[in-house]
Amino acid sequence: MYKPGDRVVYLADKHGNHPTPRAEKLDPEPYGEGYRYAVRKYWVVSEVRPDGTLALLTRRGKQRILSSSDNRLRPASWWERWFLAGRFPTGNEAFSG
Repeated sequence: MYKPGDRVVYLADKHGNHPTPRAEKLDPEPYGEGYRYAVRKYWVVSEVRPDGTLALLTRRGKQRILSSSDNRLRPASWWERWFLAGRFPTGNEAFSG
């Protein structure tokens, strides 16, 4: 389904005292010590591995390994690729692994 160079969106779970402006699914933790929330991450597939995992490149050049069947991972829609292009890694970084 995925191939190197594909742009993907990952819904990352986070927690903290001050959610970011892009936080979604905001939920207070018990007893009010913080919040649980999700943030969309815009990554590029750098490698599809034989075992069904994907090597993904972040905007800051880090590599993440995820299963291609992870339900929080999906292909970027055409409007995300167009209007949010600046949030994805750029250039040949995705293939410098």
